[in-house]
Amino acid sequence: MLSMTIDGRDAPTQSRFDVINPATGTVYETAPDCTCEQLDAAMAAAARALPAWRADEEFRRAKLREFSAAMMDHTPEIAEILARENGKTMDIGGMEGMIAATWLDYYSELETSTEVVRDDEDAHVEVVRNPLGVVAAIAAWNMPVGLAFFKIAPALRAGNTMVLKPSPYTPLSTLRIGEIARAILPPGVLNVVSGGDDLGAWMTSHPVPRKISFTGSVQTGKAIAASAASDLKRCTLELGGNDAAILLDDVDIPTIAEGLFWTAFFNNGQGCALVKRVYAPRSIHADVVEALAEVARSVTVGDPLDEASQLGPLSTRPQFDRVCELVTDAVAHGATAATGGKPLDHPGFFFEPTILTGIADGVRLVDEEQFGPALPVIPYDDVDDAVVAANATSYGLGGSVWSEDIERATRIARTLDVGSSWVNTHCALGTNMPFGGHKWSGMGVENGPWGLDGFTEIQVVYTNRGVPAPGAL
Repeated sequence: MLSMTIDGRDAPTQSRFDVINPATGTVYETAPDCTCEQLDAAMAAAARALPAWRADEEFRRAKLREFSAAMMDHTPEIAEILARENGKTMDIGGMEGMIAATWLDYYSELETSTEVVRDDEDAHVEVVRNPLGVVAAIAAWNMPVGLAFFKIAPALRAGNTMVLKPSPYTPLSTLRIGEIARAILPPGVLNVVSGGDDLGAWMTSHPVPRKISFTGSVQTGKAIAASAASDLKRCTLELGGNDAAILLDDVDIPTIAEGLFWTAFFNNGQGCALVKRVYAPRSIHADVVEALAEVARSVTVGDPLDEASQLGPLSTRPQFDRVCELVTDAVAHGATAATGGKPLDHPGFFFEPTILTGIADGVRLVDEEQFGPALPVIPYDDVDDAVVAANATSYGLGGSVWSEDIERATRIARTLDVGSSWVNTHCALGTNMPFGGHKWSGMGVENGPWGLDGFTEIQVVYTNRGVPAPGAL
């Protein structure tokens, strides 16, 4: 039975809550329900650990490398937990463990330097970056481990300490990470607590953290930003998207079909920066629909623990219900499922990979973020109209353009109002690239040196070498 980690130790609780296996719809395990008093203890432990942790950068880098090796060793175990609590296939679950290790390695090796902005006979002026302090981090259920390390690795490298809360739908893999960290990190540096929405609200309003890093829904992100504002806490918010893929008229459909399909259906479509809608020229629209439908028909959906399964179930009952609702609504508004279109007829939250045609902007499946295995393909007559439609949303996380003409596609890609714009691919993320969104897709960025900077604050150190002069410029 997994436990919370507070001050480097097991933190038992009197109350626990159920964790559902989405492949069966039944209880898999229980998770500890953190109390207010235990959250206070976790915040106090992080605050106590801060001075020593921030003081020794080389020690921090060594510990991140050690943590990386441990995560690689435990990747098979983490993958199995994710399969049972999240419905993730074993290969994608293993990928999450490798993401954790890769991000820890990247930040352990990332070189930083003090910026000298003046150095003359009168003054030496440096701009340094200091850790913010204690970080409250809340990760999402769709990629519980990978997204957690988007936060853990840069925050700890910068010299902060952390209290981390996973989603109540997928707490177990993160609780296991806390247990692994106990043998590596000093007590209090990484505390892991679990609970429901109330715990998240307690964390964001708590007086100790100076930074909140959150991945999740727009609604919750807005509430966090409002809560943080009263204490002027810093925020990084990654809040999802409704990414459009625009195909140009010269695209080679057989060449791109499988790659385009998996940029939408990876992890069962449960990814913030995956393709959520496809715009295709009317002249090739039918061919695009059929090519994507052909790939969808070939996909094996089944038990995530079975190596033959390419897709498992949706991760949560609410998300399964939402996909069912959106597809039903689309069909009621004239859409046709070229393939799929309904749940699988057995226990669990399984839904057929679905390609929809006869659909247009204004239907909920196009206008909203479906976050599941149902992809609308929308025809257009003029590429400028497709760009307008792609941008006509409150979201602005990612987008892509697909074409044989790389220069033309790149010009169009730059007109998309998104944080990441790709050509002939989608959701291509990396340790060294900033990741964030425009508009309602978030505030701030993660990853790369920019992500590290987001866990710091600037300090100017001005050393006067001349005659002291009050207020001298």
